[in-house]
Amino acid sequence: MTDILEQVRLAAGKRLLFLPHTIRQMSRPDRMITTKDVEDVIMTGEVIEDYPEDTRGHSCLILGCVMNSRYIHVVCAPKDEYLAIITTYIPNLIQWTPDFRERL
Repeated sequence: MTDILEQVRLAAGKRLLFLPHTIRQMSRPDRMITTKDVEDVIMTGEVIEDYPEDTRGHSCLILGCVMNSRYIHVVCAPKDEYLAIITTYIPNLIQWTPDFRERL
């Protein structure tokens, strides 16, 4: 999974493209995820799921922790000219293990 993380960070260095769905998810009152939060997760987080066969192109789920110990998941797909941010959300303990790395 290291290879996809390298591709993600390389693409992110060129440009981030926030898809409309992502912007709606980030703006929800119970989330309020900033673009800086997403950038921080991409640059410091770890790939916890890899989706090489995704219909949108090879993508992955990255887990990161931002200020105030807030965990965030970012689903993204590296492209030649940009990193597509597919969605981002705050994981919950109903669907994830306490470390937010594995689905229940």
